[in-house]
Amino acid sequence: MSCRVGITLGDQAGIGPEIVRAALASGRLPAEAHYSVIGPAIDCSLGQPTAETARIAWDALEEAALLGLRGELDAIVTAPINKAHIYEIGFKFPGQTEFFADRCGVQDFAMLLTGGKLTVALVTVHLPLREVPIALTTEEIVRVGLLLEDFLRRRGITQPRIAVAGLNPHAGESGALGREETDVIAPAVLQLQSAIRNSQSAIFRGPFSPDTVFHHAANGDWDAVLCMYHDQGLIPLKLHAFHEGVNVTLGLPFPRTSPDHGTAFEIAGKNIARPDSMIAAINLAVELARKSRS
Repeated sequence: MSCRVGITLGDQAGIGPEIVRAALASGRLPAEAHYSVIGPAIDCSLGQPTAETARIAWDALEEAALLGLRGELDAIVTAPINKAHIYEIGFKFPGQTEFFADRCGVQDFAMLLTGGKLTVALVTVHLPLREVPIALTTEEIVRVGLLLEDFLRRRGITQPRIAVAGLNPHAGESGALGREETDVIAPAVLQLQSAIRNSQSAIFRGPFSPDTVFHHAANGDWDAVLCMYHDQGLIPLKLHAFHEGVNVTLGLPFPRTSPDHGTAFEIAGKNIARPDSMIAAINLAVELARKSRS
């Protein structure tokens, strides 16, 4: 049976429909997979999102989640939604990551992004910066670290090398710039390393200074970086691989990916939106679906 991939169009006033069309016509996707667009295509004014475009985007997410849970899809790829407009019609989730976790009844989930030579997983995600130190716990770092290790193994890395970033400048500089590294992050690194019992064990090291760890990861010294908060991981990832970054939800019963960019209302319909990130998201969804079925 071929891999069945469902693709949503996102908010159709944005670039979602055009990058989906371009991706499907690119010749750069696995030919043996079966691709289906979830939800109806609608007529709308490009660049002008409305309650209707938000509602159609939400409905498509609901349908995709249901089909995935029924086993009628092997993977889901979602085009971008506009959070401001979808919040106005009652969407209660910080993003699509949390939506799919809720619909799947999953609490052990995380956000990961990958592109080029960087892969980053986030311990905390959609929080104001001032709340990050409070939310950051040893248990959460361990939980997300193990999800990250599993993702790397599923991609064929038998001994994942994972760098754990610090929270503070210079990784706290031995407590002079903050205690989180000493009190929270370093114990998590020790627990992660001791939790790995496979014959080909993973390597967790850190906490490393955030201003250098991504340079070393991009140079191939690490397979991934475990990041403490949203922008710590997304800024280097988008700088390094803006047009090919993929967002992945870890911990779901099926692969779910999306391009790592927004709706781009300002360029919708101008035929200048690049489909590269959507192509990468579909290809990764197919790869993960194949491996979960093997």
